[in-house]
Amino acid sequence: MWQANCRRMHNIADWISGTVMGGCVGRNQMEEPGTGRSTARNKKRGGRNEPLKKERQKWKSEYPMTEGQLRSKRDEFWDTAPAFDGRKEIWDALRAAALAAECNDLELAQAIVDGASITLPHGSLTESYDELGNRYQLPAYTLAPPLNLISETTNDSEVSVHAEKQSPPPPPKQEFQLRVRLSTGKDLRLTASMPDSISELKKQLEGQEDIDVTHQRWFFSGKLLTDKTRLQDTKIQKDFVIQVIVNQNPPIIAT
Repeated sequence: MWQANCRRMHNIADWISGTVMGGCVGRNQMEEPGTGRSTARNKKRGGRNEPLKKERQKWKSEYPMTEGQLRSKRDEFWDTAPAFDGRKEIWDALRAAALAAECNDLELAQAIVDGASITLPHGSLTESYDELGNRYQLPAYTLAPPLNLISETTNDSEVSVHAEKQSPPPPPKQEFQLRVRLSTGKDLRLTASMPDSISELKKQLEGQEDIDVTHQRWFFSGKLLTDKTRLQDTKIQKDFVIQVIVNQNPPIIAT
């Protein structure tokens, strides 16, 4: 993303050099510090003016942000900022300077700022003034990516591995002995856990007592339990009894 931004920055800088400031800013036309023209401009502007500092602003987004989301957020700011206050050519110059500084080309960023007669009272693009005294403020996300930026080049396998490391292991099943009372009068116990479904328990009963699952009807607290019902849905507790009606000879339905 940032290599593409650097290429984009040079294109913006060239456009500003040829259109916005009449060519006074360019990579081959940068003024040397302390020249008569630069000094005269600073006197005309007045006030404190610091050179652009190398330090990059560090910030963290409220939520993890992808590179695409950051680009959209920046584009929205730069597209709407001139409509509220200040001059469009100054906003364009600040945009190019911010992009140049982010690509570690402070020389170009400083040349753009000087060429647009922008004053930096603190040596940072976060606050600046033009020749007319208009104040310009840039949010942190226009100057540097957040610390919790998500790279869009991360493949699915890396994401899944990261998710597995972050997610806790599923809790082990807690098994217990479920008391079952058959309509034949026989009491028995089945090994069960709360996530088990009635369908699974019917199969276990079939294997243990040789009672076909189609001949079993399970009841708890007077309610018929369907095959999809899970024990945790019945709110059954230890030592509670489930009634199983066994019909060895189900009625034959005439067709």
